[in-house]
Amino acid sequence: MSRLLDQLNPQQREAVELTEGPLLILAGAGSGKTRVITYRIAYLIEAQQVPPDSILAVTFTNKAADQMKERVAHQLARDFQVWPHISTFHSFCARVLRRHGERLGYSRDFSIYDEDDQQRVVKGCLQELGLTEQMASARGVLAQISFAKNRGVTPEELYRDAVDPTREKLASVFERYEGKLRLANALDFDDLLLKAGELFYQAPDVCEAYNRRFRYILVDEYQDTNRIQYQLIRQLALAQQNLCVVGDEDQSIYRWRGADIENILSFEKDYPQTRIIRLEQNYRSTQVILDAATAVVSRNVARKGKVLWTDRAGGQRVGLFEAQDAEEEALFVAAETQSALASGEQETIAVLYRTNAQSRLLEEALRRYEVHYRVVGGFSFYARAEIKDVLAYARLVNNLPDSAAFLRVVNVPARGIGEAALEALQAAARRANLSLWETLEQEVAAKRLPARTLKALEGFHALMRELIADRARLSMSEFLRGLLERTGYLAMLRAENTPEAESRMENLQELVNAAAEAEGRGETLREFLDRAALVSETDDYDERARVTLMTLHSAKGLEFSLVFLVGLEEGLLPHKLSLEDDAGLEEERRLCYVGMTRARDRLILAWAHARRSFARESFEAARASRFLREVPAELVESLSPAMLGTKPRILWENAVNSVAGVDRFLRERGRAGRTRPTSAGLRVAAKPSAGRWRLGMQVRHPKFGLGTVLECEGEGEDTKLTVSFPGYGKVKLVERYALLEKA
Repeated sequence: MSRLLDQLNPQQREAVELTEGPLLILAGAGSGKTRVITYRIAYLIEAQQVPPDSILAVTFTNKAADQMKERVAHQLARDFQVWPHISTFHSFCARVLRRHGERLGYSRDFSIYDEDDQQRVVKGCLQELGLTEQMASARGVLAQISFAKNRGVTPEELYRDAVDPTREKLASVFERYEGKLRLANALDFDDLLLKAGELFYQAPDVCEAYNRRFRYILVDEYQDTNRIQYQLIRQLALAQQNLCVVGDEDQSIYRWRGADIENILSFEKDYPQTRIIRLEQNYRSTQVILDAATAVVSRNVARKGKVLWTDRAGGQRVGLFEAQDAEEEALFVAAETQSALASGEQETIAVLYRTNAQSRLLEEALRRYEVHYRVVGGFSFYARAEIKDVLAYARLVNNLPDSAAFLRVVNVPARGIGEAALEALQAAARRANLSLWETLEQEVAAKRLPARTLKALEGFHALMRELIADRARLSMSEFLRGLLERTGYLAMLRAENTPEAESRMENLQELVNAAAEAEGRGETLREFLDRAALVSETDDYDERARVTLMTLHSAKGLEFSLVFLVGLEEGLLPHKLSLEDDAGLEEERRLCYVGMTRARDRLILAWAHARRSFARESFEAARASRFLREVPAELVESLSPAMLGTKPRILWENAVNSVAGVDRFLRERGRAGRTRPTSAGLRVAAKPSAGRWRLGMQVRHPKFGLGTVLECEGEGEDTKLTVSFPGYGKVKLVERYALLEKA
C-alpha cells in the first residue's frame, strides 16, 4: 500500500489517509480527484482492513462509476467475494427500492420511465384535462414538474402556493401525472431519489440497516448534488459520520436541474468536525490556461477559493478569434481543426458551445473540410426507436401495469389495433382506475368490442402471455432473441428490405449482444433494463474520437489537447436567461471556467459580431462576452488578422475580421492560404470572382442543387451570397467555400 501512496502528492495522500470523521476535499479542475477517491477506497480495504461491502461511493454518471470500479480493481489486484458498492446516485436508489419498495406500495418489478415515457404520460394528462392549448409543450411542463420534485415540492404544495391560474393548472397536471405513474407501478428519474429518501423516513429500520452496513461513504462531484441527494447522504451517514465528499464549487453548473451549490459551501456547518483539504496541483493544463481560467472564475462571490498551479509552466497564450458572423466562426474552427489534425500536433480536439443549436454551423463547416467528428448528446444507442420498442416489450413482460410500454408496443408491428380502439381502451381504464393491461384482460374476457378489434387484442394478449412464459425459462439473450421473432419485429424489418432496415436489424443484434454481456456480469433482466434506462448522454462520449462537439455542460470531467470555446457573446455565454440574476450569472461564469479548464495544451476562444437570432432569418449584432474582458490581456494572443500575435488592448471592440482573415491567419502561420475545400478532399487555389454573380442568377451547389441568387455582399472571393434553394430555403454562403457554379 505504501507503494501506491508514494504515487500521490502530499495533499492527495493526506486526503487518502484521513479516514475517520467528515472530510471535505476541494478538488480543483484536473487535480486528480478520481485518483484520490479510488486510492482512498483501496486504502480503507488494504491498510484499514475495512470489509469492502462496508464502503459506498456514489457519483453521477455510469462512465464515472465504471472508471472508479476499474481503478479500484487495478489497485487491489486481487479478487474479493464482495466488493465496495460503487454506482451512480440513481442506480443506488433503484437498488434500494428494488429491495424495499414494497414498503411504499411498489412491487419489485417497477418500471423506470425515461424522458420519452414521461413526455408520453404528460401529453396524456394535458389531453385529459383539456390543457393542450393553454399550456406549453409536454417537454416544458415535464421540466417544471422535475424542478418541483427536485425541490421536494408536492402537487398539493404547488397548488397551495400557486399565484396564478397557470401554476394551478401545472399542479393539476403534476397530480394526474403522479397518479398515472403510481397506477403503472413506475418511477421516473426524480422518483428514484425521492422515494429512496421517503423510504428512509418512513421505515427507520431500513435506514438504520444501511447506516450499519455502510461505515464509510464517499460522494463524488458533491457540488452537483440537489436537496434530495443532500438529504439522502445525511440519512445514510447519521450513525458513523465517516463521510468524505469531493467537489469543486467552481464547477457547480447544474442549478437548472436542481443542484444546490450551498451543499458544498455549507458543508462545515452541517458537519462541525469537518476537516478540509484543498487539491490545487493541476495535472492537465498549462499554467497560462490555468491563470486565464482562474482570473475569470475568481470574479465569483459564491466560492471557497483555490489557487491552481502546475509543473507545466508557461504554455501558449490563449487564442482569441473575432469572427464577422457565426458562419465565419465555424469556418475558422474547421480550418484550424483540419490543420491541427494534419500536423499531428494535437491528440484530441473539442469544440464546446453553450447550446445544442450552435452545432449545426460547426457540423456543416467540418463536413465541408471533410473532418470526421463525433457529437455528444446526439442519438444514443438506447434512444433509437427499434431499441426502445424491444425494451418496451421487455419492460411490459417484467411489469404488466406499465401503460407507457403498453402503448408503445401494442400495435408495433401493426396488428390492426387502431387509434379508436386504443382511445376506447384508455377511456375504460380511466373510468375504472385500472392499468391498460388490466383493462385489456377485462375487455378480452367480456368480449364487448367489435370482432375485428377483439381478435387483434386477443392476439396481443396471447403474445404477451407467451413472452412471459419465455422469460421464465430462457436466458436473457435467448429471451430477447426469441422476442424479436415472436413479435414479428424482425419480419417487419426484413419485409422493408432497405439499407435503413438492415441497419436497424444490426442494432437489434447488438442489443442481444449487450444482453449476453450483461448475463456474463451476472445481471438479471430487471438490472439490464435499469442500466439501459439510466444511460446518460455523456456515457456516449467516445474517448477514441479525435474531434468531439458538445455542450459545455456535457464536457465536465473530460479533457482535450485543443479546445475551442465558441459563441462567447452576451446573451449566449452568459446566457440571456441569467443576465438579470446574480446567482445565474455566477453559474454561467463557472460554466465558462469548466470549458476553459478542459484544455491541456491549447485554448482558443471565439465570438462573432453577428449571429442569427432564434426563429429569424436576419442577423443580429452581438457583443463579446464579459468573460472575455476578465481574461488578463497579457495571457491572450489575438488571432484577428490585423493584430496577429499581439496582446489585444480591448478584446470586445473594433474587430476587423473577414473571411479572408481565416486564410491570412493560416498563411502567416506558415500554412496554405487562399484555399477552399473540394469534394475530393484536396485544397485548390480559389479563382478570382469579382463581378461573377448577379441577382436572379441561377447557380448550382453540390449539396443543395439548383438555386437563385437573392443577395450579393462584398467583393471577390469574400463575396457573401444569399441563395434560395428549393427544399432548403435561403442559404447564406461565402463564395470561397461554397463550391458554387453558374447553372
